[in-house]
Amino acid sequence: MNVDIADFLAEERDKTPDELQYLVIQFENYWERKLWNQLTNALIEFFADPKSEPQRLEFYNTFISKFADKINQLKLVDLGLKASATFRDHQERLAFLTNLAKKVDNENSQDAYVYALTAVAKVQVQLRNEEAVEAARKDLDKAERILDSFDSVETKVHAAFYQVNADYYKANLEFAAYYRNALRYLACIDLSSISPEERKRRAFDLGIAALVSDSIYNFGELLQHPILAALTGELNWLRELLLAFNSGNLKEFRKNSDRIDSHPLLSEHDDEIRQKIYLTALTESVFKLPPHQRAMSFAAIAEETELHKFEVEHLVMKALSLGLVRGTIDEVDEVVNFTWVQPRVLDMNQIASMNKLLGDWGENVNKLGNWIESTGQDIWAP
Repeated sequence: MNVDIADFLAEERDKTPDELQYLVIQFENYWERKLWNQLTNALIEFFADPKSEPQRLEFYNTFISKFADKINQLKLVDLGLKASATFRDHQERLAFLTNLAKKVDNENSQDAYVYALTAVAKVQVQLRNEEAVEAARKDLDKAERILDSFDSVETKVHAAFYQVNADYYKANLEFAAYYRNALRYLACIDLSSISPEERKRRAFDLGIAALVSDSIYNFGELLQHPILAALTGELNWLRELLLAFNSGNLKEFRKNSDRIDSHPLLSEHDDEIRQKIYLTALTESVFKLPPHQRAMSFAAIAEETELHKFEVEHLVMKALSLGLVRGTIDEVDEVVNFTWVQPRVLDMNQIASMNKLLGDWGENVNKLGNWIESTGQDIWAP
């Protein structure tokens, strides 16, 4: 529509007055939206310049707030977040963001409302008092319900929600929930958009959460994520420990076990971590067996897990209760008949092992086919 109003009206001379009036309104609305969009983009570019930081808050309060309802509400929240970063006091920032959330809480801007609501929850988590943290949980639950009602939403809205949700669970030492939300946050962003220091911190936090969680027994998703490349140098021990756990490698675990004693959180969960490595050693040994040959004696399990024979039954019962395996225990013959093992995210060594199992299975199928053909000739003969 790169025409002026005169050219526009000339082209529409055959329209009735009512039709022309409608078209003029549409024309004006189009150019109004275009101009507001251009202004908004210019403001976002200005706020992105580090030199603008001292002016952002005043600029927002004295200028942007005057036409806040006329611009894209998601971009308005972006500008508000940049402006709020200049506050040094958490309470002042909280009041500013709460007001911003109320301003965009409209039927047609619920994505912007969720975006602002998660920013409010982030400050509440940072305040670290019981009342604020409880309020953060309520806001995050409300944001989640709204997100679940969307068919689609901009990725940055999901990223903001998962980031703050992860921060909440980290502050409350809910390791499994932190682990899941932190990975979802990383799935929503480009890793190059965060600093090397933050990548290292997030990789470390994820690794620790995976180890101390009481419900995470397969670290394949984390081990295959590019974020793990940040665990280098003095933090490489954590990567090695995660690899040992994921494959149930007790030898590698012992090599790095002194690190557990030196890290406060790992040391606090020492017994649970050792129980976890025995469980992963068990599930890995079952996984390596052909599906039709998954009966293991107590002695064989004790050898694989390096436990005493009298500890085997308790370990298997624990694995059964956690849903890591399925099967039955024959206490008389001291044999466990495994019928199923939890699906796993595999590394290359585990994929190679599965490839061998598939090769053996294919060979056995061929042998069976040849046997049927040779012994059933009289039956198959025409």
